[in-house]
Amino acid sequence: MTASRRRFLVNGIVQGVGFRPFVFNLAEALRLAGFVTNTSAGVVIEVQGPAAALDRFDERLRVEAPPLARIVSVEQTDVAPRPRAAGFVIRPSVNAPGTSTLIPPDVATCADCLREIREPGDRRHRYPFANCTNCGPRWTIIERIPYDRPYTSMARFEMCPDCRREYEDPRNRRFHAQPNACPVCGPQVWLEDGDGAMHGDPLVQAAALLAEGRILAIKGLGGFHLAVRADDQAAVTRLRRRKGREAKPLAVMVNSISTCRELCEVSVTEETVLRSPQAPIVLLVKRPEAPVCEAVAGGHRRLGVMLPYTPLHHLLCDALEAHGVRALVMTSGNAGHEPICLDNDQARARLGGIADAWLLHDRDIVRRADDSVLQVLPADDRPLVFRRSRGFAPVPVLLKAQYDGPDVLAVGPELKNTVCVLKDDRAFLSPHIGDLENLRAHEFFAETVVTLTGILECEPRYIAHDMHPGYFSTQWARRRATEDPGLKLIPVQHHHAHLAAVLAEHGHHGPAVGLILDGTGYGTDGTIWGGEILTGDAAGFIRAAHLETVPLPGGDAAIRQPWRMAVSWLQRAFGPEPSDWPPLPFLDRQPVAQILEMIAKDINCPLTSSCGRLFDAVAALTGRWDTAHYEAQAAIEFMALTTTAEAAAAEPFPLTASTMDGQIIPAAELVGACAVALAGGVSPSEVSARFHSTLGNRLAAAAAAVARSEAIDTVALGGGVLQNEILLTEVMRRLQAAGLRVLRPVELPPGDGAVALGQAAIARAVIAKSAR
Repeated sequence: MTASRRRFLVNGIVQGVGFRPFVFNLAEALRLAGFVTNTSAGVVIEVQGPAAALDRFDERLRVEAPPLARIVSVEQTDVAPRPRAAGFVIRPSVNAPGTSTLIPPDVATCADCLREIREPGDRRHRYPFANCTNCGPRWTIIERIPYDRPYTSMARFEMCPDCRREYEDPRNRRFHAQPNACPVCGPQVWLEDGDGAMHGDPLVQAAALLAEGRILAIKGLGGFHLAVRADDQAAVTRLRRRKGREAKPLAVMVNSISTCRELCEVSVTEETVLRSPQAPIVLLVKRPEAPVCEAVAGGHRRLGVMLPYTPLHHLLCDALEAHGVRALVMTSGNAGHEPICLDNDQARARLGGIADAWLLHDRDIVRRADDSVLQVLPADDRPLVFRRSRGFAPVPVLLKAQYDGPDVLAVGPELKNTVCVLKDDRAFLSPHIGDLENLRAHEFFAETVVTLTGILECEPRYIAHDMHPGYFSTQWARRRATEDPGLKLIPVQHHHAHLAAVLAEHGHHGPAVGLILDGTGYGTDGTIWGGEILTGDAAGFIRAAHLETVPLPGGDAAIRQPWRMAVSWLQRAFGPEPSDWPPLPFLDRQPVAQILEMIAKDINCPLTSSCGRLFDAVAALTGRWDTAHYEAQAAIEFMALTTTAEAAAAEPFPLTASTMDGQIIPAAELVGACAVALAGGVSPSEVSARFHSTLGNRLAAAAAAVARSEAIDTVALGGGVLQNEILLTEVMRRLQAAGLRVLRPVELPPGDGAVALGQAAIARAVIAKSAR
């Protein structure tokens, strides 16, 4: 029978996921000769045999790929058969120019490795760094691609004969598992306090310290955690005081899904997400009797919960069982707003005033990856992402043909920063960087840009950035252009970027209405936007409507002190005389006259249409949130006073103003109605429900009116305010009832973590337009 030979170039997440041994075993099963090899251009396969067998290979290659693999494209060409070809081999990796292979994210411990570390007779029994091709570190240990051991932080650990045999056996699940190791040859863990290393079993000792209420710094997968038992009010309060995290809710790691169910309500989809290879923090509805102290997440209906995702976590949780501890607070290992600590020396120095002891190991973390955070939205049973990082990044968003063009670097916004490299049809968003508020965050930002462009082997000549001249990312881009005059800068309006990000994620072609609701964004008119209805696409936009603007007294001070926004809205609703306002107790303890004078004289009172600040104002009317200790605290905790069901059933406030007055969406009457209700003794929870219902109705009606006037059938939802599940659900329900197609972020956050993608998509559109 005449033999044929075929060459395949497979692209996607096909390195570090057991793809080559899968190909090897498939070729052997079909009795095909040839080879498979990793290259930085993708996985290259050549197979030789009967044409029918090659067709079956092609079909099964796509259908039966390993569970962690993600095939994006398969290119195949017929090549000349080789005489006397026999056997199939896995060749060493080849570094080819023009990187196309996707970088694998870190993966939670698989069931096989978990069974081994708990099996007394296994050679990896109680080994905290067990892994295989189906699980373990990837992104956080990679120096460069191809993803091979010499290019990772495991390079210095020489494999013992047993590990080497596993690594070289294509039939073993540890074949070419780059972090493969065991207690004989791999990384080690130890415990130390301020006086140095402690003797004995480090995990047993660490569990004993945690059981006593001590605070531990634990080196994990993408950085350090600070851990304390979650049922100890005094210990959690001490952690908050030392870390300077007064009120923001803390995440919890539980030892099992059954413990998770004791703490929270868990749906089938939520359990699936918790158990997924990404193992994110999932925001779950907390049970009233949950054995978690008030200091963990007081004032919130939801609790952030995750399962152990490394062998070290599993073994520590197992050791804690002896002390009756089944839930740990696991919060970012940093001080203030700094990036999480990466290495042992950083943790000793920066966490010295917080931690009582350090659980350390000697496998270097090459790059940071915070825990990802999401919620399952009951309205559509799909993820609502709050932070896209470990387990998800840097898996790219795949773009449609309309976004073709040159490589672009987008440097993102000021808060919740991520950066994006758009290469070919793939948008590589970095893991979460955070707020660019200090020198260490600035260094992390610059390091991430170097990392992402370096690993992708590209040097973009276009840099997209926010229009705001004061943002660090904008200033960084301008400095780069000064140093390299060949670079071209593309400024992007913040809310346009939100709209473009949603359209890019969904591959939507053509114009859409964008309902973009957030806290702050620099507008084209010099005011602060944040309650916007736009029309357009990546190529351009029109501001079709917006919430009415009010002064932001003191600028950023009004964000930290929400009562200032309450005063601003009250003077808009009732006039400048406080004697004409409803008698609300918070007015008696604040310097209202000073704020009114600032507004009257226009002293540091920029105008804003921010929906986030509108929420702050109404929350502050209750008198519960004079000061915000973290971003959007008042709005988040005001939402927590009610539920989606209560808001849907609530009677909207009767308003006389029309939904839109020209391009303006009036809101002063709504704020006034809330104030009157509170002054009349209506409970804050009822006001919250009615406010959500009324605002959701008005915003949806305004967006639908714009859609009708522009003959557009699609509405894209974006902006950080739409992480509010109640408002998001209300708006979606009403828009869908109006017959509109609604796009919301699913893979990416609605908030600023997706802005860099929108910037990159807009840059491509600008480049394409200029080339016509």
